[in-house]
Amino acid sequence: MRVAAIQTTAGPDRRQNLEEAGVLVGTAARKGAQLVVLPEYFSVAGSLGHLRTHAETLSGPTVTWASELASRWKVHIVAGSVPERAAATPGPRNHGDGRLFNTSCLIGPTGALEAVYRKIHLFDVDLDGVAFRESATIAPGDDLCVAPLGPQGTGGNSPTPLLGLSICYDLRFPEIYRIMTLRGATVITVPAAFTAATGPSHWELLLRARAAENQVFVIGAAQVGDLPPGMPACHGHSMIVDPWGTVIAQSTLPQPGVIVVDLDFARQQRIRSELPVLANRRPGAYRWPHDDTWGTDESEG
Repeated sequence: MRVAAIQTTAGPDRRQNLEEAGVLVGTAARKGAQLVVLPEYFSVAGSLGHLRTHAETLSGPTVTWASELASRWKVHIVAGSVPERAAATPGPRNHGDGRLFNTSCLIGPTGALEAVYRKIHLFDVDLDGVAFRESATIAPGDDLCVAPLGPQGTGGNSPTPLLGLSICYDLRFPEIYRIMTLRGATVITVPAAFTAATGPSHWELLLRARAAENQVFVIGAAQVGDLPPGMPACHGHSMIVDPWGTVIAQSTLPQPGVIVVDLDFARQQRIRSELPVLANRRPGAYRWPHDDTWGTDESEG
């Protein structure tokens, strides 16, 4: 399977962002990509207030745009992430406090919405004296997502790849990547706006770690450069990592672009067979501590 990671520098104007991203998706498709991954907030970037103003539903302009492109080019598209307005009716998509979701969507080659993931881990940090509170506007999701990249049950020596969805800050939480792997994921996507402050030390390190420890392909599609006020400058360096932890494609220029590479699933099977870390797990010996008070003043009993 040939895959592509798109790197963008999103601005505040959705129409312009989609136009520029569409050119890059077309480039990836013409190079033979069957799966194209866009960055976090690729269609609109800016302060949390700006995201709230431009939030949309899953039938809104960004997902509609991605659906039309996927159908035109006959490719799968991971529509990085969009600020999703919660449903008006009670239910799991309405958390009731007025916050949005940071949502990644998988669109199939027919243009159908095939899977939806809402970011679980929110970027609430203090870096170099600057505070970021994603949770002030974004509510956390609570469901992991693994979806097939094509029809299942075809048999043969080439099983259907299964795609796990994650977003940016999720990358620091290995639990969800292991669970997606145990659910069958062979490829995991990481749309991101990884900051220029943390990216040089952690972006490649974490992508390679998640790939090697789970023996999966990891596709990191990143924002790069200066984004509108309210968002930090972004590290870029979109990359694709194989199940050995080797970077097999990387964007080295500090500007928008496309990287394309073929995923070798036969090599993945060999790695998993020769170094069977997943088979050698000992779940019976793993006991989670009671960690719901982590970070509080309450000490362990």
